[in-house]
Amino acid sequence: MNIRELIVDMLIEIENGKSYSHILIRNVLDKYGYFPAKDRAFIKRVTEGTLERRIQIDYIINAYSKVPAEKMKPLIRNLLRMSVYQILFMDAVPDAAACNEAVKLAAKRKFQNLKGFVNGVLRNIARQKERIGYGCGVDKAKAADFYPDSKRNPVAYLSVFYSMPEIIVRIWLKEYGMEQTERMLQAMLEIRPVTVRIKESLTEKEKEDWLAKIEKKGIGIRRHSYLPYAYCLDHAEGIRSVPGFEEGLFAVQDVSSMLCVECAGIKEGDFVVDVCAAPGGKSTHGAEKTGKTGRVLARDISAQKTAYIRENAKRQGLNIETEIADAMEYDEELEGLADVLLADVPCSGLGVLGRKRDIKYNITEEMLAKLPGIQRKILDTVWRYVKPGGILVYSTCTIRKEENEENAGWFLKNFPFTAEDISSRLENVPGTETAQEGYIQLLPDIHETDGFFIAVFRREKH
Repeated sequence: MNIRELIVDMLIEIENGKSYSHILIRNVLDKYGYFPAKDRAFIKRVTEGTLERRIQIDYIINAYSKVPAEKMKPLIRNLLRMSVYQILFMDAVPDAAACNEAVKLAAKRKFQNLKGFVNGVLRNIARQKERIGYGCGVDKAKAADFYPDSKRNPVAYLSVFYSMPEIIVRIWLKEYGMEQTERMLQAMLEIRPVTVRIKESLTEKEKEDWLAKIEKKGIGIRRHSYLPYAYCLDHAEGIRSVPGFEEGLFAVQDVSSMLCVECAGIKEGDFVVDVCAAPGGKSTHGAEKTGKTGRVLARDISAQKTAYIRENAKRQGLNIETEIADAMEYDEELEGLADVLLADVPCSGLGVLGRKRDIKYNITEEMLAKLPGIQRKILDTVWRYVKPGGILVYSTCTIRKEENEENAGWFLKNFPFTAEDISSRLENVPGTETAQEGYIQLLPDIHETDGFFIAVFRREKH
């Protein structure tokens, strides 16, 4: 199997909208788990990196090609993108090797007549590294004249330089300003470790044995500073092959999602309802906290999504009730029963662009306009499931005030809930000054998490 050919085919499949990048990459790494670790790491790095830098890479290709990237055949376009990523962003790959492999692959896939074109574009780019700059170890300032001017056209500059669609750049510039926006964009391009939540019920001896197996496998591991059960894994390509996965010793979950459950204050014996639960990270986390005397009901809108929840619960040995249900449709049988209700609603996903790299290319004005209404409809439906004195947690994995702070404010004005002070549950987390007001916005340049919003409300007793 030619691993570069495999990457090109994955990029085409993602570009055609046939697969989500994070799911396709995970499935491919699982399928080819017998590949050497070096090859699996290469597949993951090049696929993710090419997707992440696509706008910048296309800008570079267009500077050295008479045919614009969008007019090329899909295979040639993605072959060039993948090769430019290797040339500019991977010191371990010799430029000549990236060029030669691309030419061979073009010929193999019946584009013999375009071998010279592919070779010429890539060798020109390789020779112009100093001018193109940033990303291949060259000082950012030296390449300033190659990119849009940051003063005259900040939107174009940020979009190209950090490979972010202009529609998203404009939102963040309006809400956070130039400096904060640039810091967030930079943070989203940094390589992030896989974060996992180990079972809180593990004994110290079991934890030590697990850590030893991880290290023996050659996987880098360190405890996250925010939570005692959160760990960061480096070089963990193919999560199913990581020691302890099949035994259910840990769950893959971002720390922001773990903090969401921490802020809920779930106690042993509680009844927890998770209305938008797939793939089940919060549900399984909540089930650990409710213990054997508690109950967790996890719902989502399709059989495929609830299957993910059941799979995760079974692997971790947790008893979670799963049901197919639309969170916007009221269920009178749940009226006033939940001690804790988790509403991690559908959102624009702007906080997880560093992990789900294809999301940003599918954002539209129409989608952004619809989302706040969908989120409010869900809240308007599910608040009645919370018992008097109970907790409702509203969360999103986005960075956009219309979906976050504005929705939280709307909810407090229109329903019998008060903001819950969550500062005591976030003592190890910096930049959470608003926690006393019942909410936090986690940002990728400040927090070692995804961009994530958490608001906690308590239902009034009368």
